[in-house]
Amino acid sequence: MSVAAPPEAPAAPNLRALLPDELATWLGAHGVACTLAEARSVLSRELACRPDERPKRETVKKAVRDAVRELVDHRRLTVVERVEDPADGFVKYLLRSPDGALSEAVRIPLEKPDTFTVCLSSQVGCAMACDFCATGRLGLQRNLAAWEMFDAFQIVRDEAPGRVTGAVFMGQGEPLHNYDEVLRAARVLSDPSGGRIKAEAITISTVGLVPAIRRFAGEGHRYRLIVSLTSAIEARRATLMPVTRKYGLDELAAAIREVARTTGGRVTVAWVVIAGVNTGDDEVEALRALLGDVPLRVNLIDVNDARPDGYRRADEVEMARFRDALSTLGVPIVRRYSGGQARHAACGMLAARHFESSTTVS
Repeated sequence: MSVAAPPEAPAAPNLRALLPDELATWLGAHGVACTLAEARSVLSRELACRPDERPKRETVKKAVRDAVRELVDHRRLTVVERVEDPADGFVKYLLRSPDGALSEAVRIPLEKPDTFTVCLSSQVGCAMACDFCATGRLGLQRNLAAWEMFDAFQIVRDEAPGRVTGAVFMGQGEPLHNYDEVLRAARVLSDPSGGRIKAEAITISTVGLVPAIRRFAGEGHRYRLIVSLTSAIEARRATLMPVTRKYGLDELAAAIREVARTTGGRVTVAWVVIAGVNTGDDEVEALRALLGDVPLRVNLIDVNDARPDGYRRADEVEMARFRDALSTLGVPIVRRYSGGQARHAACGMLAARHFESSTTVS
């Protein structure tokens, strides 16, 4: 499976993809002595959430400050559009990279008042072509660089009317298709000089790229992994999620077991609930046969398809019946709210609308 790389990076690394030791090493390689404490101070000041959170005193010598300005890339994303869904408070951001590429991020309110998480994209478009996903219909343009993902987080976080306590890589793109850059972004997000988010509060999703799941398990990360399953019936899942034709359900189940063994905890599987498609007893029995021996948590997510002839959400009766059937598996079941329905604010829809408008000939 080919991977579209980010655009060619400038010679200098971007400040928003550096850890303190890397910044100190970079400056040292260019003849500027910088201690680890100074590197931490520079990053804490530049990446602070708000001005009042920056260090009170300047502890970095002028030569280092000047070198950071001259020797490090400071490019940032720009905000093209913000869309707030009045029904749920989700705020979608459409962001433009220096090369013109469009990506999205979402500020998601949590149950605790004045706390939020940020949903981040990992690619511009997506190669996975899931049949129910607006982003999948865009195709893959390129990967996002780690600094672009962190900058999206910073833009959203800095405007939040409260605390941002988590980040989820569940926006545009398949995170494990851009493995190295996503994991670098996660490291910067969880660093005390960067995003200051607990590693356990960072979630990375995947549609089921088996080799990358095994790599993730073997590396022993503290970040959470969510596997988007959506169907436990091979033929049906292959129709909904073409990745199944490359990595079948038995292979995926083995990788999920590996994650469970290495983490010692429950593995979360996400289930995009589609009316009349994947809510039957056949799915429950197939899931039991596939992963009944694995400690799971099942997240139910309403499908979000704006097409007039697209997939429909299950009504409350169908959803309740499916949830009751799943409860016989004896695993925690959580219904996750799929926000941003209004004004095409769901994942991929805002970028798709801008792409369509920019290619329309009058």
